[in-house]
Amino acid sequence: MHEKHLYEYAVIRVVPKVEREEFINVGLMLFCKRQKYLRIEYHLVPEKIKSICSEFDIDQLQENLDSFVKIGKGSKDGGPIAAFETAERFRWLTAVKSSSIQSSRPHSGFSFDLDATFEKLYTELVL
Repeated sequence: MHEKHLYEYAVIRVVPKVEREEFINVGLMLFCKRQKYLRIEYHLVPEKIKSICSEFDIDQLQENLDSFVKIGKGSKDGGPIAAFETAERFRWLTAVKSSSIQSSRPHSGFSFDLDATFEKLYTELVL
């Protein structure tokens, strides 16, 4: 019998004009401490972002989101945060920030299949 895993997820948001507090969901982070699982993916639709802020730097955004993914994977080229334990990386990525990349508060649930849960949430909340 498969075991249910407690997980947390947060939506990655782009806030093109921080002072306006409008955001666009662009990615998802899903974390499971027991499984040492942290998956991060994103999908950009530049036209949506440019509709809020025409001068927004999409290339810089992509570079910053790539850094999120590297940190999530614990990549050697992900900087010092990427060397943290999985839970610490997730907590750092979901910490409240006043930058153009923010995350929702973490939400929790139970899953038999973390990848399937990720795909379902990603489709519902990002795509």
